Amino acid sequence: MLSVLVFLPLAGALVALLLKQDRHIRMWAALVTITELALAIVAFVMFRTGDYAREGNMELVERYEDWIPALNIQYHLGVDGLSMPMVLLTALLGMCAVFASWHGIRDQVKEYFMWLLILQTAVMGVFVSMDLILFFIFWELELLPMYFLISKWGSGRRQYSAMKFLVFTFLGSAFMFVGILTLYFSVGTFNIVELPSAVEGARLLLPAASIFGLLFIAFAVKLPVWPLHTWLPDAHTDAPTAVSVMLAGVLLKMGGYGMIRIAVGIFPGTAQDYAWLLATLAIISVLYGAVVTMRQTDLKRLIAFSSISHMGYVLLGISSVVGVSGTVSPVGLTGAAMQMFTHGTITGLLFLLVGMVYDKAHTRHIPDLSGLANRMPLIAIVFVVAGLASLGLPGTSGFVSEILVFLGTFQVWAWITVLAVLAIVITAGYILWTLQRVFFGPQVQRFADIGDATPVEVIPMAALVIAIMVVGIYPAVLTDVFQLALEPIIESLQLSGAP
Repeated sequence: MLSVLVFLPLAGALVALLLKQDRHIRMWAALVTITELALAIVAFVMFRTGDYAREGNMELVERYEDWIPALNIQYHLGVDGLSMPMVLLTALLGMCAVFASWHGIRDQVKEYFMWLLILQTAVMGVFVSMDLILFFIFWELELLPMYFLISKWGSGRRQYSAMKFLVFTFLGSAFMFVGILTLYFSVGTFNIVELPSAVEGARLLLPAASIFGLLFIAFAVKLPVWPLHTWLPDAHTDAPTAVSVMLAGVLLKMGGYGMIRIAVGIFPGTAQDYAWLLATLAIISVLYGAVVTMRQTDLKRLIAFSSISHMGYVLLGISSVVGVSGTVSPVGLTGAAMQMFTHGTITGLLFLLVGMVYDKAHTRHIPDLSGLANRMPLIAIVFVVAGLASLGLPGTSGFVSEILVFLGTFQVWAWITVLAVLAIVITAGYILWTLQRVFFGPQVQRFADIGDATPVEVIPMAALVIAIMVVGIYPAVLTDVFQLALEPIIESLQLSGAP
């Protein structure tokens, strides 16, 4: 099941090379991603029932130990409560990205959809790999399609933005690879499941804090954490709409996933020692991102900077691992994991809507936009839903993740949590200001002839709105799943913090 989920988009990309008509290529890409989403839903249901190949806390396990036996590298796939929702999110946004590209991509259509499908394979592989080298291979594979998608089909300074993304990510990957090799030569395994127990009490080639730092830097670049964030606004601004959806929706989540699964999972004691640093970086990212967002006049850059602020909540939730008096609450980590999923759907929807506005109005400059609600009422309604979810309105998924983060961190970092809550006020300010300026101001004559969303555009809009509302109304559909995976990490944190 997991191998099919990983390599189905890659197989679809190879088949797309054989197709000649652009219409057939689009339809094929849509069929592949719809099938991928259906399989992800099936896998999610199978995971919830728990009646399948199990290895410890991992399910749907596939393990071939003879892949590269000389180096003890295994083809090892599996999912638990942390990775399964990320798999579902990747499949959902992959389908949305294809439909977001339906009308906007006119040149080199075959190559575009080929790279888009390869990107989905790479990201899916990151979330299901249980071998560090396999994890690293998929982590690096994601760079190639992202570079070409931005540099060839982007706008503005697309070459500069694509290269900046490449340089930042390569730099982070270099730190990660050194950390991975240090772990292997210290304990003799790349197995992510076995590493926590193998590292405990082992004599490491470098201090645990150094290895933790090497891994953390790589994940902080991807999340991104201030001051390693500067690649993100440029990449978002110049990327095509669908690439922004994937970038904000799932690529940033690779950073948060790596922090929880690898950095904290393998080095719980070190994570607790440096939790104060994580909390400090988190609140700087939250406040900096929110304040800078207020100054943006480009819709895409506005949402890009808001992503920096919102991903700061992920890091803030992770910083709760220090606990209080030796007791670690699972609420903060659950909130961090929930924030990854909910931010993916909310910000993915916002970038999708901005792309529609730009395609119809031919501008993203906020001062030039006004009164669009009369011309595109459906897009305006969905934009309001996405905006309210972004600022954490109760009943939406954004509220669930943020309240969990705040409840989990307040006892640990009271004043930092208070500042993070105040950042919600800033978020409400720039979201409501944007909605008023773009959709509900005076009508502009030059927008008199623009239309609303097409039937093809309604499909991804509806899918993401449903995801936002379902999780907001019934959060247990995900929180119960996340807690299954976080229980072993919490136990190790309790032991590390015990006197």
